[in-house]
Amino acid sequence: MNSFFAGIGGFDIAFERAGFSVQFQCEKNKFCSSVLQRHWPKTPFHADITTVAPEQVPEATVWTAGFPCQDLSLARTPHGRQGLKGAQSGLFFKLLELMADHRPQVVLIENVAGLLNSHKGEDFKTLVSELTELGYGVAWRVLNARYFGAPQSRPRVFVCAWMNSPEKAARALFEDGKSRPPTSERTGFITPCSPTKSGAIVPQVSFCISATSGRHTGLDWARTYVTYPRAVRRLTPLECERLQGLPDDWTVPEKGFKVPTRGIDTERYHAAGNAVCVPVAEWVAKRIAGALLEERKAAGIKRNVEQRLKSVASEFSDDRARTFSITDDLLPPKWATGGVAFKGVLIDAPVSSAPLNPVPSKFSAIVQEGPVDSRYYISPNAAQGIVRRVDKLGRTLFGPLDTAIRHLAHSVAGPRSGANSTERQAA
Repeated sequence: MNSFFAGIGGFDIAFERAGFSVQFQCEKNKFCSSVLQRHWPKTPFHADITTVAPEQVPEATVWTAGFPCQDLSLARTPHGRQGLKGAQSGLFFKLLELMADHRPQVVLIENVAGLLNSHKGEDFKTLVSELTELGYGVAWRVLNARYFGAPQSRPRVFVCAWMNSPEKAARALFEDGKSRPPTSERTGFITPCSPTKSGAIVPQVSFCISATSGRHTGLDWARTYVTYPRAVRRLTPLECERLQGLPDDWTVPEKGFKVPTRGIDTERYHAAGNAVCVPVAEWVAKRIAGALLEERKAAGIKRNVEQRLKSVASEFSDDRARTFSITDDLLPPKWATGGVAFKGVLIDAPVSSAPLNPVPSKFSAIVQEGPVDSRYYISPNAAQGIVRRVDKLGRTLFGPLDTAIRHLAHSVAGPRSGANSTERQAA
């Protein structure tokens, strides 16, 4: 496999576990590049996709690409989203140019779910249209990490493009059977796990970690903290790695990396927050591997494109499935969470973000035990800011967090004033 926009190698780990070899990586961020070179020191590497010549890219069965989401993310909504016209997300078109030269058999793309409604659905229409024009059958599906063994709610859209085969593209993302939509998803955010050995209390499921997980300000009611009876701290880089299914200390760069004066926490948070969640990518990678090994079946009765897609869609969708032509003027402003496309015909439908057999996990299992540096703890001033924002907007915090953060906001001596011995040791 070839890895474009490789980040810190989330796709690469997943595909290696599925039996693939990584033979090319492309990543511009210097910190992420250092992490990649620490783990894959002998793999051919290029730093900038805009300067990659087609002949520099080796042939590979599968290409992966988590192209930048900054211009598509819902987090940018207040400032407007540039979509695929943006300087970052627009790098997708450079990937297309390389694909047109090499025509890899399979291409797997991951991005934020906001891709489905960016610019009223036009950006996703463009993406699918460009892929199908190259001859690919395309399938997409929103998958949530919390159902694949990673205890954070992280919905991401995966797009599988398979040369001349919408059937195999769909097989990469959909199982033989329709999984049931998850119910009571909010419960995981408000239900406490049993306290850890250190006394920490956390919800069963973490909110999605972002590339700014280390900051105290922002959407505090949608940010996960580790709570003690009288102290609160943010997640450590190690905990963010674990939430992404990465090995411990994966985001530590190679020895030659020049560490900024402020340290490398900021870089580690950004790298983990932007990474592909490994358990989800591994689930897809193994399905791609299985489809590649399948014997080709007889073509059987010849069917037109729409009949082929309806046959594929019937395996995973329901009576809410919609059929479109890519040239339709009245396409939906937001695409459904799953679908297939080939030669200008699209079928989409609302589908579950969970596999048929969800993998259970609990946030408490990844909480760092033992001493945690004091810089990760919330100060009384920061706590006061959180309480002020929450109350002003009428938001609700996780119960134990609300109690602890209000106690901290009214304290004077510091974040560990009155804490038990375990908390003081952790600090």
